[in-house]
Amino acid sequence: MVIYTKKGDKGKTGLFSSTKQKRRVAKNSLTIEALGALDELNSFLGVARVFNDDVQKDLFLRGVQNNLFAICSILAGAKLKFKKTETTKLEKEVDRIDAQLPRLTNFVFAEGSPLAVHLMYSRSLARRAERRVVALHQEKRVPPAVLTYLNRLSDTLFMAFREANFKAGRKEITWKGQD
Repeated sequence: MVIYTKKGDKGKTGLFSSTKQKRRVAKNSLTIEALGALDELNSFLGVARVFNDDVQKDLFLRGVQNNLFAICSILAGAKLKFKKTETTKLEKEVDRIDAQLPRLTNFVFAEGSPLAVHLMYSRSLARRAERRVVALHQEKRVPPAVLTYLNRLSDTLFMAFREANFKAGRKEITWKGQD
């Protein structure tokens, strides 16, 4: 198998279709923009996982990556159903982490352990991916379970950032406003 097909040389790429022939769309379409943002997030979560040594956290993050692949497949036209229970898993993770951390009353700087800062950057990539998917939703229907999951994902990654710093003994530096 050759990795290059030359089919995208004119600025179009293929998506799933109900027919045997792939549907071709512009590489700057809202669908491809959303898929690209999700791909960036998924890839960077792989980078973040390199800095993780907690087996349970690694399984959790791998599950998130699996969900991102499923969401990409759905947005590309695959006839898959995204389960609401995946969002429930995120909410349970947020609640678990929140129970062990001090209350947060200010913005915190994205600094700390290598795992923490990679998770914080993943959070910002999740927000961008969510914005791209919401933009796509303005053009064509995106399943509500996908929109909810992406909204909750950035919150979960933020809490994972806080937990990583907490476990590493790194103090959160809060923003106090302008001088």
